[in-house]
Amino acid sequence: MRWNLPSDQVPEAWFNVIPHLTTPLDPPLHPGTRQPIGPDDLAPLFPMALIGQEVSGEPWIDVPGEVLDVLRLWRPTPLVRAERLEKALGTPARIYYKDESVSPAGSHKPNTAVPQAFYNKAEGVPRLTTETGAGQWGSALSFACSLFGLECKVYMVRASYQQKPYRRVMMETWGGDVVPSPVDDPDHPGSLGMAISDAVRDAATREDSHYSLGSVLNHVLLHQTVIGQEAKRQLDLAGERLPDVVIGCCGGGSNFGGISLPFVPDEGVRLLAVEPTACATLTTGSFEYDFGDTAGLTPLLSMYTLGHDFIPPSIHAGGLRYHGDAPIISNLVRAGRVEASAYPQSKVFEAAIEFARSQGPIPAPETAHAIRAVIDEALAAKETGEEKVILFSYSGHGLLDLGAYDDYLHGRLDADGAPTGS
Repeated sequence: MRWNLPSDQVPEAWFNVIPHLTTPLDPPLHPGTRQPIGPDDLAPLFPMALIGQEVSGEPWIDVPGEVLDVLRLWRPTPLVRAERLEKALGTPARIYYKDESVSPAGSHKPNTAVPQAFYNKAEGVPRLTTETGAGQWGSALSFACSLFGLECKVYMVRASYQQKPYRRVMMETWGGDVVPSPVDDPDHPGSLGMAISDAVRDAATREDSHYSLGSVLNHVLLHQTVIGQEAKRQLDLAGERLPDVVIGCCGGGSNFGGISLPFVPDEGVRLLAVEPTACATLTTGSFEYDFGDTAGLTPLLSMYTLGHDFIPPSIHAGGLRYHGDAPIISNLVRAGRVEASAYPQSKVFEAAIEFARSQGPIPAPETAHAIRAVIDEALAAKETGEEKVILFSYSGHGLLDLGAYDDYLHGRLDADGAPTGS
């Protein structure tokens, strides 16, 4: 079964979780002075509207009409009950997923790419630079820039650039200019931190350019809250008051924040962020100030981090290979409001296959992390006999990740690293 909302019910305001945090966020620090940064420090990289959203304490922030017009091309997204998966698992749990794969780019990422492109266009900025891991964010920003007539330069982590050639083609189809990162070392597999350095360095040295980030920052998570807001309305239509647990994969935090943050005020709703053991930031990282990029060009953020010089293994879930996590998500984990777990990619692909063979859709490797946790929660409910309600974010499809499935299905994937080559 699925529950759809009409296009006039796209949320008209973004939910701001900052007023609901039990501990205030630590301020970002200037990379040179190590003092709290102000709007003028960020102005070379971001439009003032986004800088304002980054620090806003308002509980709701209106979505511009021009942004709503674009979001309505695919939103609201469906809420689907995974009844065939429930039956395959023999669980009394009821499993629902928010299908973000129906966007033009195939993931949740356009929810923030569209407003970012809009605000930069409104400020007269003709060109944006960005990084991308698996290519989902680069695809989304290329799509958004094409709608608003902006140039888009994408620095793609070299491991993913080589693993996922059709993501590059997708970006180029929308007019994006894609290059592998790091640009100065063609033999390096790269990292999101390095790609951020390349993109920030590019934007900072050109007067016609701003930088656009697809995760981590407050305004990015803010834009993604349309996911959780819609899910609440749809669960009500399905006859469910609230879920028992909300699950999402988590790299920088945009997808997990989008599905989970609107549920933060709801007592009794567990929130579970799922990451790869190859880059287990929330479960093994340290909570401290660290740079958002490898070269130390960005402000220092207070977050869980593995260190800005961390180079992760080239697992297929490129969107989850980030050394840090969103300050908002890190704050909630530290406060105990959000739980975190980690899985090796062999267990993740096992879950992806089980989902595809019961439900039908083929999930992105990132999304499969959430599915792994969903299956484990459902099996736990089977043991206890609980009729638990599980909600998760189906953050993107895997139709451009079939090389990863080929490696898994033919035994060329180790538990937690690159393809074995066997």
